[in-house]
Amino acid sequence: MAAPEPTPTGILSLRSIAMPADTNPSGQIFGGWLMSQMDLAGGTHAMFRANGRVATVAVDGMVFHAPVFVGDEVSCYTEIVRVGRSSMSIAVEAWVRRCRSRQLVRVTSALFHFVAVTDDNRPRPLPPETEWA
Repeated sequence: MAAPEPTPTGILSLRSIAMPADTNPSGQIFGGWLMSQMDLAGGTHAMFRANGRVATVAVDGMVFHAPVFVGDEVSCYTEIVRVGRSSMSIAVEAWVRRCRSRQLVRVTSALFHFVAVTDDNRPRPLPPETEWA
């Protein structure tokens, strides 16, 4: 019996369409564009958890599993995996739905680290956890 197909986990935090302006010299979507989409998704989740401003402080384990092509629908799923006094780590997975086949493919994953910050960019304690939605 074949193993079940993997599916996205976590919260859908961002969805975008890969466009021609986002391609690298090989004609595939530039990895930096994809990483920025993942940072936006993780930052959005972190902002809601922190109830305010956050700053990205590190990214660990960025792995590109498959290429992204023009026209692919990119969806970023996020899940908080660690919470500290002022920081949190969020696992981010990027999946695409291929524009022609509609096949769902995990293309990238990484662990993003954020710190809650004040208006003058100093770390601040995270508030008590509330439901994110």
